[in-house]
Amino acid sequence: MGMAIDAESRRPVIGNVQGGLSGPAIKPLALLKVHQTYQVARKHNAPIIGQGGIMNAVDAIEFLLAGATTVGVGTALFYDPLVCKKINAGIADYLAERNIASVADLTGALKLGPSLENSPVSG
Repeated sequence: MGMAIDAESRRPVIGNVQGGLSGPAIKPLALLKVHQTYQVARKHNAPIIGQGGIMNAVDAIEFLLAGATTVGVGTALFYDPLVCKKINAGIADYLAERNIASVADLTGALKLGPSLENSPVSG
């Protein structure tokens, strides 16, 4: 939960005073949870939707690398209703520049250093 205050009026920006925290503020938490979930879900081929702070193609790619099979965009749509088209184009460019055949090849492709491969979160 979070809140926002208008300093000029000295009133809460949200009529209910508080609201759910979303957008870029939760991205680090969401990435970790996708990665942790992937460590368990990959054994069962369970799909994961990565969401939380995706504002551009790099954000979406990070979620895919962490283990998401697809991504959801929320807050960014308030700023740019055409952001999904831009994200898709950015992902396509990323794949082409690196000669990667498919978005599916990014899912879970996070490279962990040798010292991290046996950490509690890597499974």
